[in-house]
Amino acid sequence: MTRVAIYTRFSSQMQREASIDDQLRLCRERAERQGWQITDSFSDHAISGASMLRLGLQALFHAAQDGQFDVVLAEALDRLSRDQADIAAIYKRLSFVGASIVTLAEG
Repeated sequence: MTRVAIYTRFSSQMQREASIDDQLRLCRERAERQGWQITDSFSDHAISGASMLRLGLQALFHAAQDGQFDVVLAEALDRLSRDQADIAAIYKRLSFVGASIVTLAEG
């Protein structure tokens, strides 16, 4: 069975805290439809996607290194980062430990 970690983020005080709950709900629904097992979820609240120094993202990296999941599931790539070079670095880091990225928006 595919093991999934969900990552959610909202970037500013202007966005609603409920945004995290909405992202989690949508990702859980997708995982359920796919028959995937959710092993954990990681979140960053009111933190810009322009920074890689986010506690939730760093915890996700540590869990990936420990082999705790096979797939990171997020609403969209911009939840992981707003910077394309950072997205490439995240992809590379996760791929190195055998994990992939799936998003609701991009696939």
